[in-house]
Amino acid sequence: MQNANQQGNQHINQQLSDTFNAMADGLLSGQCARKTRIGLTLIGSELGEAELLHGAQLVSRQYSDIELVLIGGEQAGEFEHHPASELTECHQVMEQLFADKQIDGCVTLHYAFPLGVSTMGKVVTPGTGREMFIASTTGTSDTNRQAALLKNTIYGIALAKASGIEKPSVGVLNIDGAAQCERGLKELQQAGYDIHFADSSRADGGIAMRGNDLLRGTPDVMVTDSLTGNLLMKMFSSFTTGGSFEASGFGYGPGLSKDGCADGQLVSIISRASGAPVVAGAIRLCADAAKGGVMKRVNEEWEAASLAGINNLVNKYKQPVATDAKSDVKADVVSPPEKVTDTDIGGIDILEIEDACQVLWKMNIFARTGMGCTGPIILVAKEDKEAAKAKLVEAKYL
Repeated sequence: MQNANQQGNQHINQQLSDTFNAMADGLLSGQCARKTRIGLTLIGSELGEAELLHGAQLVSRQYSDIELVLIGGEQAGEFEHHPASELTECHQVMEQLFADKQIDGCVTLHYAFPLGVSTMGKVVTPGTGREMFIASTTGTSDTNRQAALLKNTIYGIALAKASGIEKPSVGVLNIDGAAQCERGLKELQQAGYDIHFADSSRADGGIAMRGNDLLRGTPDVMVTDSLTGNLLMKMFSSFTTGGSFEASGFGYGPGLSKDGCADGQLVSIISRASGAPVVAGAIRLCADAAKGGVMKRVNEEWEAASLAGINNLVNKYKQPVATDAKSDVKADVVSPPEKVTDTDIGGIDILEIEDACQVLWKMNIFARTGMGCTGPIILVAKEDKEAAKAKLVEAKYL
């Protein structure tokens, strides 16, 4: 009983200490609002841990509204730190911090989002210095290209609004499927969805954005597919450095989905070549997304678009089910018992990833689908990898 009382008193004392420390910080900084707690994993960068730590230090000096929580790497005296020895362990620690509501968001790299989640990045355009959101940059919103472009638009708008842009302008990059995406968005607008289109800086104008518009940052939100968006992020962030050091921008952004972020967690992505300025920018963007309630914004935008008929459009775009033998996967296949999936198999086409997963289920191999930095992946347990890979080769998915 005495021990319980002592523990209770210690908890109260800690709460009082935290409260008084927050008040003291507020008096010194002039900002008494609760700080946004953002995690940063320190393992896995090609530039080394020191570069990521430098990005954290930039944030600490520039933004008094952000409190950083470092995960992995060496202890840094000025920051809260949670030990981890490898990137996988960093992600496990991150997920536990989310579960314990100890962080509002986290910036990391090489994180496998589930299918349906894609990241929305942000760049500084070289022509005008204007900031522009790229929707999207990694992951995939949908296995159907047209459906993905529509969803990317909604998520990009949501992030822009969460970041403080009340009525973000939208442009669609002139890629395959842009015209169909434009028609779909105009249908939504005519049906009552409040969307604001940018006008191309080219003489003929229009929603379709050209190279000039990329360089000038014509729209607030540039809609594209994730592979093109990924390339654009690299170009914008490192065109002055040759590619080995990303020196400008805000990273590849938070993973968003109409079904919520990955397990309700606001995870933002940087690359293994992201330098300190980009790390700092990514932390700022993640904090803005958290403070602006980006998950709530996604829900609001999707609800408004649903009232205008986006679900009908998405269903219309869905490709018919293939009839060849490889795609003849029974609808009643049941997942085997769950187990830890700590290794991945890449090289499977995005349009076949779900069928490939069910082929493994039929073999009683538990598997998950996901999206890695290089494309779609199947996640399996280490002890199942060789058998799973052999089956996927046999079924001609690899």
